[in-house]
Amino acid sequence: MNKAILTLLISFLAINQINAQAPKSMGTSDADAKKILDQVSGKFKAYKTVQAQFVLKIENGSGKSLGNKSGNVFMKGTKYRISASGQDIFSDGSNIWTYEKAANEVTINKIDPTANSITPQKLFTNFYDKDFLYKLNGIVKEGGKNMQEIELTPIDKTKPFFKVLLYVDKSTIYTTKVFEKTGNRYTYSINNMKTNGVISDDTFVFDAKKYPGVEVVDLR
Repeated sequence: MNKAILTLLISFLAINQINAQAPKSMGTSDADAKKILDQVSGKFKAYKTVQAQFVLKIENGSGKSLGNKSGNVFMKGTKYRISASGQDIFSDGSNIWTYEKAANEVTINKIDPTANSITPQKLFTNFYDKDFLYKLNGIVKEGGKNMQEIELTPIDKTKPFFKVLLYVDKSTIYTTKVFEKTGNRYTYSINNMKTNGVISDDTFVFDAKKYPGVEVVDLR
């Protein structure tokens, strides 16, 4: 899973925590969509921990499959861990460890809360509520279920994507579709989500002792 795909994955997690408090200057966001996003936000923020399986489907503009990825995600406050296709990403809220299994190498970076890049801190503190216009498209069939479809459009037109579709059922986002300007589409679906379970803080910290011979690249 490359860095761009991981960014989209982390973006999905952030969208689940949208506060939906659109600034007045946006003006054109949909009140019905805001109501649903408020419910999603309130429900998600009440969880102490989240553990889920995910599937990421990648297609080109013609609908041809470019691959599928699957994995697991763990969340606890601002901490998270993503495991997928030979790569693990750990974050304890202060540092990020990216482990590449094939190379047996881990890269460590410090999270800079003042940086303009997408970071977990920004994503998990309503980073998106000022960056999107949103509207409710209505009920659609998705994954064999009737769901509310909400369309998000980035205000910043320099973003690599031009549209995000969220599919919501019972105040939970189960599927997100990201449409890139290149024509590629990313469909991210959540399966078997468990909430409020016990997850040790050690889950979010890379332990080099568990990876014999690992090469450590510390960029902090």
